[in-house]
Amino acid sequence: MRHRAIDLVLTAVTTVAALLLSWPFWAHFEYWADSRALWIVYVIIGAILAGYVFYAFLGALHTLFEHDALDHAEAREAAKGGADTENRS
Repeated sequence: MRHRAIDLVLTAVTTVAALLLSWPFWAHFEYWADSRALWIVYVIIGAILAGYVFYAFLGALHTLFEHDALDHAEAREAAKGGADTENRS
């Protein structure tokens, strides 16, 4: 549960950062669309997609680290088992 809360907070922070970086204020309002309503829709859809992509990335990253931890645990068990058979001979 803690991972999900952290992921949601990180997703919200990065989505807001992406929104602020894409805001036309930084480009001196040179890139406003012809219709302000379409620009707002564009920004909202972009923010939703950015949040989804970042949240999916974090989920994949957690899975990657879990698999890596399993591989390390298996390698430790294999090394430990190999050391036990060498000591018995």
